[in-house]
Amino acid sequence: MIKELKYLFFLIAIFFFLFFTLRFYFSDDNFRNSYRSLSNLDNKIKKSEEKLPLLKNNTNNIIEFIEYKENKKIKKYSFFDLLYND
Repeated sequence: MIKELKYLFFLIAIFFFLFFTLRFYFSDDNFRNSYRSLSNLDNKIKKSEEKLPLLKNNTNNIIEFIEYKENKKIKKYSFFDLLYND
């Protein structure tokens, strides 16, 4: 008898938990608050975006391109050729 009452109490507690959680999640107040927080976040991003300094580009001609055909010391390997050589 006590075991059955304990299970009944657990089921009622789980049911109320799910009911109130879903009721809050789908409420209009929650939708309004989440929309407001998202719009506030967008405004904060725009404000911080305006404050960002623009840096001068100083990366011109740093990397030199070396063509593969000019450097004849490099041997071309493929994965399967390496497996077949063993």
